[in-house]
Amino acid sequence: MDWFLQNGMQIPTEGITPMDLNEPTIHPQDILRLDDPLFTPGNICIVTGAGTGIGRATAIAAAVNGLTVLGADINATEGEKTRRVAADLGGQVVFYQADLTDDQAIEETVARAAELGTVKYLVNIAGIQHIDAIENFPMEKYDQMQRLMLRAPFYLSKLAIGHMRKSADGIGVIGHMASIHGHITTMNKPVYNITKFGLRGLAQSIAAEGAGRIRSFTVSTGFVKTPLALKQIPAQAKQRGITEEQVVTDVMMGKSRVKEMMSPIEVANLFIFGISRHAKYMIGSDLLFDGGMVLTY
Repeated sequence: MDWFLQNGMQIPTEGITPMDLNEPTIHPQDILRLDDPLFTPGNICIVTGAGTGIGRATAIAAAVNGLTVLGADINATEGEKTRRVAADLGGQVVFYQADLTDDQAIEETVARAAELGTVKYLVNIAGIQHIDAIENFPMEKYDQMQRLMLRAPFYLSKLAIGHMRKSADGIGVIGHMASIHGHITTMNKPVYNITKFGLRGLAQSIAAEGAGRIRSFTVSTGFVKTPLALKQIPAQAKQRGITEEQVVTDVMMGKSRVKEMMSPIEVANLFIFGISRHAKYMIGSDLLFDGGMVLTY
């Protein structure tokens, strides 16, 4: 499965050696720390895709901010690494192995989180990628991506909202990892594009029904130094008939005014802000941090 391949994979770097394409280490000084009375160990933050990349960074950042985190991922080895890093930084991540394309696993994930405390936050990050033209796109891959990247966030939100409404103050926040591909599309990524546009619609739908008590938002970034993004370089080079170096400089960062890929913790910090009291007016909104790729020409 793609999910296993993205974890611990040796990324080909021939032709792009001038750029550091390793997933960055998370240092304590990189984590945004906010004063929020709801950031307590008794309140639970579910983070999907917690094994690597943005999911790992978000799980760690939420834990360092005082929340108990239920980190879900299909990869137990990488999930355990996330738990250990969080513990080393003084936070608590409880890892839960789950295949989020399976409804029972989704139900068990939320049930496990509720056993730990009060479910207050959900951050939907888990995702995979498949690069192919529409006419060649395998429908089994379409179904897998839709289940993991749209159906799972919807079902997780559906279940989590019930817990949030029943909490003492009825407050809860749900964040989703969108992308510039929730604003503009890239060739040969049709299903990724569709799911990211869909997550923006999901966030706005949750916000419309949340009466300001249950908030939802999306985060949209350009390319981030994660295994998922770095893995695309060889496939994009083959699809476009260009070198791997050109993929990075011309395709990934070509439209960005900042010629450097974001680090996972920089994205995680956006989620920490978004779920905090400081973002109470962010209802159905999208945090577009893309180096100017979408809105400058």
